[in-house]
Amino acid sequence: MIIAVDGPSASGKGTIAKALAKHFGYYYLDTGTLYRMVGLKVLHLGLDPTDEQACAAVAASIDPASFADAELRGELVGGYASKVAMLPKVRAALLHFQRDFAARKPGAVLDGRDIGTVICPEAEYKFFITASFEARAKRRHLESAGATLASIKADIKARDERDATRAIDPLKPAKDAVVIDTSDLTPDQALAHALTAMGS
Repeated sequence: MIIAVDGPSASGKGTIAKALAKHFGYYYLDTGTLYRMVGLKVLHLGLDPTDEQACAAVAASIDPASFADAELRGELVGGYASKVAMLPKVRAALLHFQRDFAARKPGAVLDGRDIGTVICPEAEYKFFITASFEARAKRRHLESAGATLASIKADIKARDERDATRAIDPLKPAKDAVVIDTSDLTPDQALAHALTAMGS
C-alpha cells in the first residue's frame, strides 16, 4: 500500500502524512527532508546550489542517518533545498531511494511535491494538500525562531514560484488526487477528511 501526499510548503501535508502513517501502521518518509539534506551539505561545503554536477554528487552521497539534524528545519536550508530540487540530476539521484522506501511492507506514506505525479504514480491513494497563502505564512511564522512574518512570506512566495515553474516535475496535483484545503481545518479534521476519502 502506498499513500502519496503532495502540496506546497506549510500546507499541512506533513502533519496529515504522519497521521495517516500512524493510523495504518505504515512507514513514513518526508521526501522534502532528502532535499534539505542535500541543501544543508551544499551549504556546509560552500557549493553553488545551481551547480548541477556538484549537487548531484552530494545527493548521491547523503546519509539518511542525519534526518534528525536540527539544522535541516532552518529557513536558509529550506531555500537551498528548493534550489537544488530544481536540478534534474539531483532529482534523479534521489528517485531510487524514494521508490525503494515506498516498496516497504506493509505500506508507506510519502509526502512531498511530486509523489503522486512522478515518484509513485501507481500509489493506491493520492492527496494534494493546500492552504491559503496567509494561513501557510502564519503557520511557518509560529514554527520559526525569530524570522519576521514579512521575510517568511517572501520565502514562501519564492519557493512556490520555483516549485510551480521548474522544468522538471513541477508542483501540481495528480489528476486522480483528492484535494484537501486545510486553511480552516485542525489536524484532526484534515485527517478525518483524508480517511473519509479512503473509505476508512
